[in-house]
Amino acid sequence: MAGMTTRVVKGSLWTFAGQVMPIGISLLTAPFVIRLLGSEGYGVLILVGLIPTYFSFADFGMGIASTKFASEAYARGSLDDEARIVRTAGLITLLTSLPIAVVLILFSGSIIAFFGVSDAMHAEASTALKFGAVTFVLTFLNSIFNTPQLTRLRMELNTFVASGFRILGMIAVPFVLYFGGGIAGAVLVLMAAQLLTLLGNLFVSERLLPGFFGTSINSAAVRPMLKFGGALVGAGIAGILLSNAEKGILAATVSAEALGFYSVAFTVAGMMTLFSTSMTKSLMPAFSQLQGPKNLERLDALYSRALRVNLILMVPALVLLAIAAKTFFTLWAGEAFGRESTFPFYILLSGLAFNMLAYLPHVSIMAAGRTDIFAKLYWLELIIYVVLVWALTTNFGIIGAAAAWSIRVVADAFLLFWFARRIAGVTFTMNFANRFVFAAAVMAAPLVPYFYYGRIDLAVITIAAASLFVYSLLVWKFVLGRDEVNWLSGRFRTLFSH
Repeated sequence: MAGMTTRVVKGSLWTFAGQVMPIGISLLTAPFVIRLLGSEGYGVLILVGLIPTYFSFADFGMGIASTKFASEAYARGSLDDEARIVRTAGLITLLTSLPIAVVLILFSGSIIAFFGVSDAMHAEASTALKFGAVTFVLTFLNSIFNTPQLTRLRMELNTFVASGFRILGMIAVPFVLYFGGGIAGAVLVLMAAQLLTLLGNLFVSERLLPGFFGTSINSAAVRPMLKFGGALVGAGIAGILLSNAEKGILAATVSAEALGFYSVAFTVAGMMTLFSTSMTKSLMPAFSQLQGPKNLERLDALYSRALRVNLILMVPALVLLAIAAKTFFTLWAGEAFGRESTFPFYILLSGLAFNMLAYLPHVSIMAAGRTDIFAKLYWLELIIYVVLVWALTTNFGIIGAAAAWSIRVVADAFLLFWFARRIAGVTFTMNFANRFVFAAAVMAAPLVPYFYYGRIDLAVITIAAASLFVYSLLVWKFVLGRDEVNWLSGRFRTLFSH
């Protein structure tokens, strides 16, 4: 269990780094790209990248299906079956995504015209969309041919290959634009980055999985993989609508300006989920390998430990974000955003606390193969959610939109925990609840002077630093289990011994 935990934690940190680094590079390169292209050109570049994302379901869920079914084969020790499952997923993806890519290529000019791109930029945007359609297929293939890295929880290799070439592409784009490459040249560079990523994944995966290259597929796995992926597609479509319903209704019932204030708050709040999503990337293969009655105890232990880690990290993050929110919004986006986005942000944080934890039961249900639960649940939620959003937004504006989102994700979290217990057999008992609540209350102490005085000053910063220190001690002494303390101590000794 300690070995599996170590690999999951290391994998989560590597995945987290692989998500954060491109965001940082994007923040550095975006100003140069905007200035070199101009506002219209930059908008067209974003549009060309956005159009294929409307068809993100075109891999038919094979990226996740490949990880699940190949992880189960790896756990059985059947490396030949693992390789055939990956090839099967790749074939299905090509069959489902290539037709859409061909349509995008053939009708790129008409598609670009539909979105109102000016005549001066029409030809270049059409060429860029053709390159984007190829990138669209390459991205799907990369999500499949990295499977041997994921099944072995070699997330450092996955991060180096995927994020490494992606970062190189992002850095190269301003240079290409500076030397006259234009929008098509920028998209071509990003396509080349995906192609290099694919070659890197093929090389690394073949080293990890001898026999990776071949022509045979697992015909017996086609039907269960399609069933698994098909339910994911249905859930994904409903999920997209759920994720954006309050934004569209807010713009329609209040104003585009209100949508702007809400979107800034929502985007910053959403960044809190980066670590949770990073952890699920490692937990999906780990949970898949632990399927079956004989591994239920190990699965339950890993599930509980992952939830504890999320809880422990979440509390200080939420507190510090609540303190920094108004100042950050004001400095980053202006006084109007500091005034209008902060309170909705607090409401979103209340829902986010549950949403971050819900990733764990979500991935446990997925590893158990019951993706149909998500399709049924999300379509049912969508009907109720639209009514809720409309009622709250028309009466309370941006505050109502944030409240509706939080209400939904809290309800969704409770349902997912219930389904995880019924379907995957995993439970989470808060036998440390009193001690954790006390530690969380200590961590929340700086919120009192902050909200009382309404600003960040030396006293708030001092109390926040002291609270974080005491919180860490309390967690170490009274919340973590003895085996977890020993495990962490061992990791620190190993880290600093070098």
